Amino acid sequence: MMRIWLSRLSQEPFFSGVDARGRVLAAMILIFVGLNFAGCTKKGQGSALQSIPPVQVIVVEAKRQPVSESLSLVGSLAANEMVEIKAEIEGVIDEINFKEGQRIEKGQALVKLDESKLAATLAEAEANFNLSKANHARAKQLLKDNLISQQEFEQLAAQFEANQASLELKKRQLKDARILAPFGGIIGARQVSPGQVISKNTTLTWLVDLDPVKVEVKVPERYLRQVKVGQPLEFTVAAFPAEKFHGEVYFISPQIDESTRTALVKARIANPEAKLRSGMFASLDLTLQLRDSAIVIPEPALMSNGDNFMVFVVDGKGTAQIRPIQVGLRLAGKAEVVKGLAEGEKVVVEGTQKLRPGAPVQFSSAEAAAPYLN
Repeated sequence: MMRIWLSRLSQEPFFSGVDARGRVLAAMILIFVGLNFAGCTKKGQGSALQSIPPVQVIVVEAKRQPVSESLSLVGSLAANEMVEIKAEIEGVIDEINFKEGQRIEKGQALVKLDESKLAATLAEAEANFNLSKANHARAKQLLKDNLISQQEFEQLAAQFEANQASLELKKRQLKDARILAPFGGIIGARQVSPGQVISKNTTLTWLVDLDPVKVEVKVPERYLRQVKVGQPLEFTVAAFPAEKFHGEVYFISPQIDESTRTALVKARIANPEAKLRSGMFASLDLTLQLRDSAIVIPEPALMSNGDNFMVFVVDGKGTAQIRPIQVGLRLAGKAEVVKGLAEGEKVVVEGTQKLRPGAPVQFSSAEAAAPYLN
């Protein structure tokens, strides 16, 4: 093949006027020169590759830390207990034993109605009861001696029972003249005044228990399998925008709202200072997944090809190597690595666009990496 190629080359016009032997020799010289030139070019390229300066990059060590996945929702706050204090009987307001906004203990007297009429009717009921009780006792003996009929006895027995019931009612009415707090809490606005004549079921005030307070939120059905009793919950309210409040789920409704495809979820939050009030709007994060220890890297370190992720890892020789990884939770500015990376390995977060596998790198200052360390 070489001989044929040399023969063809020697026939070129460039060699006109030169005998056959001279033309072949000239062709061999040209080939030699060309090969040397090519060799010099390759050698120069190799030297150039070896002299490439290190690429300036920012690196961060993969860290092990707790991670969680949260669902952002909106909800509202509700009192632990709230009741409208009403009068169970009619009467005249005699005493009001509370101040608006006062903290009240369970069983504490709130309002007292005038008891004079109630005491008089109770005394009358006691007298009637005692009389019917005595008549009932005599009737038993008379019936035994066949001195009265069964019908007469039953009439006296019925009168005794009626007077007994009336006595119990009057006792209850006198007791109801004193309205007591059914539980401890904070008193609301007063709705009545001393001396006011009120009817049954008149609203006197409200009593609210705010410690703990409840947050109620509707969770979309597709997330319900990830919600459990005891799960942590975090939220903020407009009144305290810089403060985060923490609670725990205690109730998950067994029913789904067909119109919204959501289920009611409730959580309790300690509220000893009564900062949180019923009816407040809450912006909350419900923790769906929580892992106490996971490998975490800054999200800018990730490179993707479809659903596949990789990072540049700096090895012990100071060169960058591509490493395929498996990503778990995607967090705010961070990513969990479940496979392919170990704690303490250095990953490139800035400068990846200038890198290729095996390229030497030079680390930027610690100040440059600071934004990625939080």
